[in-house]
Amino acid sequence: MGTQSARDPYGSNPGHRNFPDYQGSHPGGQGNYDYSNPTPRRQRREGESRDRTALVIQTIGDIAAGFLVLWILLYLLDANQSNGFVEFVRGVAEWLAGWSQDIFTMDTEGLRVLLNYGLPALVYLGVGHGIAAWVRRL
Repeated sequence: MGTQSARDPYGSNPGHRNFPDYQGSHPGGQGNYDYSNPTPRRQRREGESRDRTALVIQTIGDIAAGFLVLWILLYLLDANQSNGFVEFVRGVAEWLAGWSQDIFTMDTEGLRVLLNYGLPALVYLGVGHGIAAWVRRL
């Protein structure tokens, strides 16, 4: 193979860590390594922790909005109000949207439910995703 050395099957590569003249900057090399800086693993853990926290916050907002949207759909599709599942969804939705009840007073019942439960759904989505984005930037 011409001028290749027996130690380097890929040709002359001064950056390869098996060469004595390697000047790398990681612990496996011969170069200077700054041990006072946090290790990449620690940085990764801190970033993963922030991402997980943000994901939890975002998921809570999504679940809250999901219950509200589900109640809107069940109401507009005229679901059986005495069904246990429908009662549960309605109770959760009323609790989540308690602060926004009767903001809109319409004659059309379907539109009133859509607006009075849709507004909090949008608020929970916006707040949940906004806080999650803020946590990720920390």
